[in-house]
Amino acid sequence: MSDVSSVPSRVNVLLVDDHPLVIEGIKTLLRTDAAVRVVAQANSGPEALRRLREHPEVDVVLLDLHMPQMSGVELTQHIRADHPGIRVLALSMFHDHASVTQVLEAGGLGYLLKNTSKAELSAAIADVAAGRTYFSQEVGQTLLQNLDVPGQRTGAPAVVELTPREREILRLVAEEKSNQAIAEALFISERTVETHRKNILTKTNCKSVVGLIQYAIKHKLLA
Repeated sequence: MSDVSSVPSRVNVLLVDDHPLVIEGIKTLLRTDAAVRVVAQANSGPEALRRLREHPEVDVVLLDLHMPQMSGVELTQHIRADHPGIRVLALSMFHDHASVTQVLEAGGLGYLLKNTSKAELSAAIADVAAGRTYFSQEVGQTLLQNLDVPGQRTGAPAVVELTPREREILRLVAEEKSNQAIAEALFISERTVETHRKNILTKTNCKSVVGLIQYAIKHKLLA
């Protein structure tokens, strides 16, 4: 994934939804945003993959989760495998923990509800294009409600001390940075990054990037 500093001055977006009216509504919302340009649209996962081959300039894919032929999660997996430089922002009517987790596990960086405002939509696109995560308030609450860190199951306060370097690496991991990218950004070796990652997972009792993102949200480390 490219560095955060390489964010384009204008974000090129592909819209994917099986309801044309939804796409038209989103295009209307974004029409006055000079920082965003909708370069293509698709009504299914397979069509979206064709559009990406036709439009290599796409920076962010804004996709619906529930579509026939190919779900938004499956599409996200294909995009991350075939176009690793493209960021994915999910849009859904639902924010259950399973759906949010599936998107994150597939490689999506953000999750919005379809009742979002124009301001939030623009902010989410900008953050995701920059390699940061973005969750609507309801989605963030869903993640926090299902957060599993040491001490929470017994009602005791979770006390997890991270060093400043570990906090820095946690934030970059939550942004889906590779070990190489983190090493380059912090001027350390990849082996050192891997050691820090293992220590963070052990300290936070997290099993995956999703767990780390949940932890980072809880402790306000993604700002």
